[in-house]
Parts: sequence; structure tokens; C-alpha cells
Amino acid sequence: MKLTLRGVVFSALFAAFLVLFSFAQIRLPVSPVPITLQTLAVMLAGGLLGARYGFLSMALVVVLTAVGFPMLHGNGGIGLVLGPTGGFIMIWPFSAMLIGLILPRIRLANRTLNLVATFLVLEVFGSLFLYLAGVPWLMYKVPTYTFATAMVQGCYPFLLGDAIKAVVATLIIAPVRQVFPPQRLTGSSSHNVVQTHKKPDVFVS
Repeated sequence: MKLTLRGVVFSALFAAFLVLFSFAQIRLPVSPVPITLQTLAVMLAGGLLGARYGFLSMALVVVLTAVGFPMLHGNGGIGLVLGPTGGFIMIWPFSAMLIGLILPRIRLANRTLNLVATFLVLEVFGSLFLYLAGVPWLMYKVPTYTFATAMVQGCYPFLLGDAIKAVVATLIIAPVRQVFPPQRLTGSSSHNVVQTHKKPDVFVS
């Protein structure tokens, strides 16, 4: 997998966005899972950087957090990655990758339909997809939780906020991608040189 310098730089930038967004959080008294802006960073990374660099940017945060760097709300360490919220953290790179894979395939002529389709992709793969790993992992780490309890603790309170974040991400991603598609933003586009062969002029004397 060939990486470009610009792509790596933007991956680091969006990883920094995730770190920054992690400090904006609201702790709920009834849940170990806080309300944060982290999923917004995941959506933006996948939507603006594409699958490869979206995955790289989010994986960078997960790996550095696991080895001990205080990347998420000032904390780090393998205990954080493998803690009750670890299922959500470990799935971030795959969420960004899926968003980056699917969004380029949305090419609807109607602008409104494009926005709606973009929102649905972000909502499904940038939000609901995370719960596929986050909720079972929460049940595993807190054995007293039943599935219903885990959904109450780690899913239902966050659905509205996730939808709002998907709307914000859609309004950012849609216009930016028109000017700076992921290939151009990361410098990974392949430029095909088309040569035209012209027959030499024949002069008849």
C-alpha cells in the first residue's frame, strides 16, 4: 500500500481532530459511556480522507492510546482501549474505512438526494455500526449487564446526538468533497496522460 506524504500529514491532522474532540464530553451518571464529539471526527475522517487514510488516521489514535499516549480526553493505556468503552474505540478505524469506501459510490443527480444519502451512510456506518462492537463489548466488560441494560447504558441515550453529528458531518463533507475529493486532498489521485497521435502532414509538391 503506497502512502503519500500529503495523505500521511492529513491523517495525522484528523487524528489530532479526534484527540481534540475527545475533550468535549458529557459524563452521564447512569452510564460509563460519555457523550463526546469523537464520532464526528470518525465521520469526517472517512468522508474527507477516503477509506485508506480515514482508516490510518483513526488507527493512529487507537494504537498510540494503547501504548500509553494520553490521546483520549487526556488519558491513555491499554486499559482504556480494553475498558468498557473499548468496543467503540477499536471499531473507529473500520467505521472510517467503510464510510470512505461507500461515499464515493453515491452519485445521484439530485443534490438533495445526495445529501440524504450521505447522511444515511454517515448515520449507519459512523454511528449505528459502532454499536455492533460497542454494546457487546460493554456487556463483556460488565458481566452484570444484560443486553437490554447494555442498550440503555451504551446506545439509546446517544442516538439523537449521533444523528445531529451525522447532519453536521454531512453539511461539511458534501461541499468539501466537491472541491477537494479524497484523492486530491491526500495527493493519491492517479493522473492518466492521454497522448494523441497526429499523422504528419504530407506536402505534395
